[in-house]
Amino acid sequence: MLKEKIKVAILDMNNNQPNQGLRCIVDIVRGFEDEVAYTIFNVRGADELPDSSYDIYISSGGPDSPLEDGPWRIPYLNLVQDLWDFNKTSSDQKKYMFLICYSFQVVCDYFKLGEMRPRRSTSFGVLPIHKTKAGLTDPLLEGLDDPFYAVDSRDWQLVQPRLKVFKEHGASILSLEKLRSHVSYERAIMAVRFSNEFVGTQFHPEADPIGMRAHFLADANKHKVFANFGEEKYDDMMDKMDDPDKIIKTHKIILPKFIASAIKQLSPELIS
Repeated sequence: MLKEKIKVAILDMNNNQPNQGLRCIVDIVRGFEDEVAYTIFNVRGADELPDSSYDIYISSGGPDSPLEDGPWRIPYLNLVQDLWDFNKTSSDQKKYMFLICYSFQVVCDYFKLGEMRPRRSTSFGVLPIHKTKAGLTDPLLEGLDDPFYAVDSRDWQLVQPRLKVFKEHGASILSLEKLRSHVSYERAIMAVRFSNEFVGTQFHPEADPIGMRAHFLADANKHKVFANFGEEKYDDMMDKMDDPDKIIKTHKIILPKFIASAIKQLSPELIS
């Protein structure tokens, strides 16, 4: 009996702006090419959206405010709700969704999990992320240190979690941003498990250190970091890219593990 390939929808939320994230997502998905077939949808740049027939949805990061009221927003959130409702009513086959950075912000705001606010300054670099009690035992983060390291690049953040809403949805906070003892600001929520099938990260687990290094070695990108964040921040980021216990580890574990787990759950239903 032949096994159909699992259908993966990659939702590009970058609004036609150059980025490394989409390439990284595609490279990770291609690592499962024997099991999956993928299609890319340019959500914000071309109002493209998949239907609900796909099995796995990976929604990327992107620029600008997550509260933007573009023409894509209602159809995108309707899709999220349709997939969520499908999982609530289906006892066997499920739909899986991974939300990254901008997508994470949009959906957390939609589910009213907390306050979505602009940061006082941009968070940028390879930064430590701390597991919560739930994160210490969640399979998504298994194999990562505490703290673990990931690429963080954001002007917005989810704070002041509405714990009652989390409980109503059956959601849990998996990680928080780095400790900052010198300031009194709240720590942003960095990862959420919305359900067994839906997870999201504020950071970029897809970030590929080899591709990132090449990107930031280019003079134009290097000088942009110097101008916005300083030479010390640039050097620190580049040093951490080479560390096998930092983003290399995160890159190899989180998104591949999510896809592999979804495939394992989906494949019995896809035998024809």
